Amino acid sequence: MAKPEVKAAIMSEGDVPVDQPGSMANMYQLFQNAAGFMYPLADPVDYEPDPSNMLGSRAASTGENVLSLLYDYMLEQNGAAMCALMGGANVHESQEVLRKMLMHPETVTGLSDAGAHVTLICDATMPTTQLTFWARDRHLGERIPLEFLVAKQTSRNADLYGLNDRGRLAVGLRADINVIDFENLTVSPPKAFHDLPAGGTRLIQPVKGYLATLVKGQVTRRHDADTGARPGSLVRS
Repeated sequence: MAKPEVKAAIMSEGDVPVDQPGSMANMYQLFQNAAGFMYPLADPVDYEPDPSNMLGSRAASTGENVLSLLYDYMLEQNGAAMCALMGGANVHESQEVLRKMLMHPETVTGLSDAGAHVTLICDATMPTTQLTFWARDRHLGERIPLEFLVAKQTSRNADLYGLNDRGRLAVGLRADINVIDFENLTVSPPKAFHDLPAGGTRLIQPVKGYLATLVKGQVTRRHDADTGARPGSLVRS
């Protein structure tokens, strides 16, 4: 793909929609239209990037076609470079709307995707992203108190789902605990792994800074590595 003649051939080919207008195969049209609003992902990821870094802004300043610019960018890092759309909560290039939603007493933080879009997002980093971006790193607006986020991820969720034996550090409750190195807690940019059945792709964002994870009092992870302990069990509703 790095060969100029290959790029020229790909860029010159017309896109042919599939017969069914509602088919997911036509998603390419959505992403083509959104290409100008994508941001190259840096390390660490900037969740409130400067609009001048948007691919559309770069294309406008250089006079280059935005799809050509996207093509070249995705060849960087040996073909592993990624871009991102900052989502519907990124209003006027700010996550302030999302902060207000997170601060609302009736909102719940959790995972609802059930693995349906593992090639597009990495939901599993949500707890760590909340602690790093919202409690520590945000620089364009007000942060969220660390203790508020911890309670929202633990006791608030436990109470909501009736898991009354956990969610707090208290005598007699189940010892499900994360011990974190808050200052060194990090979330890496997403990387593509092709390890699902039939070679399927998923995005993974490794995290660092968890000194220990305990389930029922047993250490299941230590210094970001699996210990092999499996004290947990399946909870059925």
